[in-house]
Amino acid sequence: MKKIIGSFDPTVLSMAGLRLFSGVLEISAAIIMLYLNDVKKAVVVNSMLAVLGPVIFISTMMIGLVSMADEISFSKLIFIAIGVGFILYGIYK
Repeated sequence: MKKIIGSFDPTVLSMAGLRLFSGVLEISAAIIMLYLNDVKKAVVVNSMLAVLGPVIFISTMMIGLVSMADEISFSKLIFIAIGVGFILYGIYK
């Protein structure tokens, strides 16, 4: 198992790990909603996911960008940051 995990880039492994964690949270939230069987409580659970989603997204992007920072010019990093900002603006507006 160590050989398989060791063959992955540590940055990619941490990005994938965050996404797997996010997926487990999503599935857990769906199971909790079914267990609670109440619309009001399901909306509360869903609102918690609405906060966690962008946090996972920003964390994953930051890990990737920090890893690529020496390969990408500063102007390209600014454009990527603007793009991430537009995505977040579109989510919240």
